[in-house]
Amino acid sequence: MKELKQQFFTGERALFFAADTRICDCTFADGESPLKESRNIDLYSCLFKWKYPIWYSQNISLENCTFFETARAGVWYTRSIKFKNCTIAAPKTFRRCENLSLENVTMPHAAETLWGCEKVKLENVSACGDYFGMNCKEVEIENLDLDGNYGFDGGENIVIKNSRMLTKDAFWNCKNVTVYNSFISGEYLGWNSENLTFVNCTIESLQGLCYVKNLKLVNCKLINTTLAFEYSTVEADICNAVDSVKNPIGGRICAEQIGEIIMEEDKVDVTKTKIICRKKQ
Repeated sequence: MKELKQQFFTGERALFFAADTRICDCTFADGESPLKESRNIDLYSCLFKWKYPIWYSQNISLENCTFFETARAGVWYTRSIKFKNCTIAAPKTFRRCENLSLENVTMPHAAETLWGCEKVKLENVSACGDYFGMNCKEVEIENLDLDGNYGFDGGENIVIKNSRMLTKDAFWNCKNVTVYNSFISGEYLGWNSENLTFVNCTIESLQGLCYVKNLKLVNCKLINTTLAFEYSTVEADICNAVDSVKNPIGGRICAEQIGEIIMEEDKVDVTKTKIICRKKQ
């Protein structure tokens, strides 16, 4: 494998069509698309300072690398790419990528990041930005710290474990999402989704978990959660009190207490939902 070490690259397409190369301690400065159409590239301790660094590439590995904020739209249309121990300070990274792995990655400006990707694995990732993970499919996540609204809109086949998410309107328009042992805070959680499951989670949400088909909560806490489950079919085992529930359209809800139950007979068939409070009101 060819090796490039401690070099400074400028100009458009500086290493266009590069292949079978190890690149160490190099800086990619001004100049778009330096590694466009590259193949079989290992990058170690490299700096990226300009737009579109890795597009239409395959088999790319990065470790201890840094994408500055000016390296916008950094990785698009790329297959089989791994990031480890990296900082990505640029927005709009990762579009329509396949077989993507991020481990120990920090993304402080992750607006519009991770869109339309498939076969994604995230482990120990921190991200701050709106619309993270939109329209992604086949996603496995362990220990994600997300601060940004509209997370995972339109996603499918997602499993999230041991994570913390501060995200309004998360999991809208999703299919087949399961979240384990996580904390989620954000208004209007999960609307218009199908097969949405939370296990051992703590959730805070105004008017959350509405318009969901086949919603499941297993041993979950709902704190400061009001007007929940409107027009949802739900099987919920809640281990604390719920502030209020409004017009679910079917299923079973079991909680310690429910502060207010709103069931409007002119809007839903109240006989289709069973509500159980373990403590008397």
